[in-house]
Amino acid sequence: MGEIVRLQKYIAMSGAASRRAAEQMIAQGRVSVNGRLVTEQGVKVEIGSDSVELDGQLLKTVTKKIYIALNKPEGYVTTSNDQLDRPTVIDLVKNEIHTRVFPVGRLDYDTEGLLLMTNDGEWANRVSHPRYESEKKYYAVLKGTLTIPELNKIRRGVTVDGKKTLPAKCEILEIDMGMTLVEITIREGRNRQVRKMFEAVGHDVKKLRRDRVGIVNLGNLPQGRWRYLTSGEINYFNRDSR
Repeated sequence: MGEIVRLQKYIAMSGAASRRAAEQMIAQGRVSVNGRLVTEQGVKVEIGSDSVELDGQLLKTVTKKIYIALNKPEGYVTTSNDQLDRPTVIDLVKNEIHTRVFPVGRLDYDTEGLLLMTNDGEWANRVSHPRYESEKKYYAVLKGTLTIPELNKIRRGVTVDGKKTLPAKCEILEIDMGMTLVEITIREGRNRQVRKMFEAVGHDVKKLRRDRVGIVNLGNLPQGRWRYLTSGEINYFNRDSR
């Protein structure tokens, strides 16, 4: 008898998505077990016995786990496929990595920089889950001059989508030609959070780059290229506390 696990865990073990993303896939009616569509959470399956399909494709648990860092350019979406047929981050790695990987979290279409990718759904969950509060450092170019009172509001937290953000580290690096370059480090990962934080104090973000997630740095990785994570970088996110 094989191990019995929850369906969302099985999907994560297959390398198709993180556990949280798998829950959304189930709710969207994209998953079937032994030919039967499943939309409720909590269903359990037996590894090696039950047949699980995502979008009609059979899923199998992975044996070799892959962890990479990609320098995402602007103009790419962080999904496996796009309804508007825009280029995806998978296009940047598929010719060199001949196994299914998926992005950990998201970077907006118009945001560039560090994006982690893997086929290890449990690890991805640790990286992106709010419980672990992995730091994410960005460089942002703002329209207009960011004032000290506005800077302090960002540091203390501002209201975004009806909820106050956690305190952030933020420094002004340069002010020139009606633009402000800032470095900001946050411990959350809400949708378009950095952009919305600065919009809350009256500044549009003209350019945004993510430079670090946890201890993983972008470094001098060229745009559109990727590298494997080191064992130390991988294990950092496997720790229960940091």
